Parts: sequence; C-alpha cells; structure tokens
Amino acid sequence: MHDKPIAVPSRTDQCRDQALPVRQTPPHTLLLIVEAAGRLEKDFVSWPHAYETWGVEMELRHLRYFIAVADAGSLTVAAEQKLHTSQPSLSRQIRDLEQEVGVPLMHRSAHGVELTSAGKAFLDHARMALVQAEAAKEAALRAAQPTRPTFALGFMSGAEIGLLPEVDRVLRDEFPGIEIRLSSDYSPVLAKALMRRRLDAAFMRPEEHMGDLGFRRVRTDPLVFVFPSDHRLASQATVAPQEITNETFYLPSKAAPAVRRVVLEYFNRAGIDLKPDYEVHNVVHAISMITSTRAVMLLPAYTKRYLPESITTRPVQGEVPTLDLILAYHKANKSPILKLLLSSVGKLVGTPS
Repeated sequence: MHDKPIAVPSRTDQCRDQALPVRQTPPHTLLLIVEAAGRLEKDFVSWPHAYETWGVEMELRHLRYFIAVADAGSLTVAAEQKLHTSQPSLSRQIRDLEQEVGVPLMHRSAHGVELTSAGKAFLDHARMALVQAEAAKEAALRAAQPTRPTFALGFMSGAEIGLLPEVDRVLRDEFPGIEIRLSSDYSPVLAKALMRRRLDAAFMRPEEHMGDLGFRRVRTDPLVFVFPSDHRLASQATVAPQEITNETFYLPSKAAPAVRRVVLEYFNRAGIDLKPDYEVHNVVHAISMITSTRAVMLLPAYTKRYLPESITTRPVQGEVPTLDLILAYHKANKSPILKLLLSSVGKLVGTPS
C-alpha cells in the first residue's frame, strides 16, 4: 500500500513501539495499526479504543506493583522481598503502566528509583484505588451472605475472664452465625453506652442513677483485703477493719464509683475515719502501688486471679462488704438475643474466686 516508509509523529512511534511486544503481526497489519493510532491521536474520545488496540490495560496488579516499588525505593527490593517475582518481570510491568499513563512515573538509577512529580500524584490515587477495590470486594461478600445477627456486649474490665466463655457458648448455641461485638470499660462508661443504645447489654456494677436501664443480678462479689505477701497481716487468717488503721491505705478512684462507695460505707459502719493516702484507677495500678509502697487495699475477691505471688489477700473478719455484678440493658431493647441472655443469667459461670 505504501512504497516508502511512512513518516509518523513521535507519539505514533511510541504507539507502534507499544504494539510490537504485544503480538507478532504481519507488516501490513502493523501498518494499519499505526495508521489507526495516528488517527486516534487526533480523536480524544477514541483513546480507550486505542489502548485496546495497543494491548495495554491498567489492572489492579499494576497498581500493587507500582506501590510496592515506590515504598521499597528499589525495583530489586520490591521484586525479591515484597512481590516475590523477578526484577525484569517487574520492570516490564512498570513500563507497561507508564506507557498507559503516558508519562514517566519514576526515574531509575544505580541507587534505586525516585518518583517523578507525576509518579507522586499517581501514588496517592493508586493507594486510594486499592482501598476502594478492597472495600468493594468486602461489600460484595457481605451482600452475598445472609444478614448476620449482631449483639454489642460490654464487660466491666476484668469480668470477661470468668464470664465470656460461657456467654459466648450460650449465644452461639442459639444463634450460630452471631457476631458478638465486645467492649471493656469502667461501669459508668458502660452505663452511658447502654443509655445511648450503643451496647445491647453489659456486665457491670450497679450505678446510682440507672435511668432507663434494667438489670439482672449475676453474682455477689465479696471484698477482701489486699497487701504484700510478706506484710505483717499475712500471718492472719482474717483481717479486721481496725487492724489497718495505721497502715498506708489506698482507695479506688471515682472512675469505679460502685466499689469506692462500698468501701467508704463499710469503714463508716465500722466507725473508722478513713483517710486514704492515695487513689488507684484499676487493678494494674493497684498492684503497682501496693508493691512499691507496701499499702493495703480492699478490693473485690475476683481480683485475686490477677495478683502476682508478691501480693496476697485475706478475708474480712466479721461483716463482709459485698458488691453485686449485674447484667444491665436498656428497657426499650426488645432483641431476642438479649432475651436469651437474660434468661440464661442463672447458668452463667463467673464466680469471683
């Protein structure tokens, strides 16, 4: 069709170079492709067809490869350590991507690769595209599955150990596909979450103002004296409240108002004017302070399971202060899962010792 080589613009040269590695074509076919590319270069609407004609398509794998190289700063490192492929193969993939985008995305040198300004802009969008693709996959998987029942359950910090295994068994026996969303916090925080309907139920201490919350008592925890294992009181079988009058004594902080209230009321009934030296916020803090200052505390008996050998406990002599653990819920919650859990409270294992 032509006796002499056709002079084509430099852009068309690039297009022809892209077409050659894709498939081996007869000379006349190649000429048609070059001519088509030359026409398409003037027709922006036809560019997608031009990409198809040249055999270059951007795929998610190209984005993954590009991100891996950009993060590693080296084609070799990305190929061997991140993608587990050969460096020449990875280089070809990056070149294909650059050909499709139409501009260089990175500079190669003996010291590694450096993104061009275009490459830096492309990187942000590439990361976003992969995130969106993964989100689309997850959405499709969720849509293809039957709706799973969900139940948001809170635990007063530390109560999970004795209760969660049995609660999990009770709920899954009746609702095999259930998704149980767990949270752990102080009782006041759990109570607020229940009132705002962010939780379906919570194992917690009774609050002074329960408002729209109902509850079932799960168990009653006795309080015990806690102190260092080599403390003078460790030689006794029980400890009377009067015996700690001259000891360094710590009180639970206002973050745990229920146990704090029980401790203060107990010493008040015993006629002891309690002047605590310090306040502790949780069991870990209590262990640290008791160990470092040889202090004494009055804590729920279930905390014994957390204590190291350097700390021991003794029962209270005489009247024993106690504290209820309850399963609280919003009264407007009509969930069948909640109904099941409430009906199973008597079966739950979660003894304080």
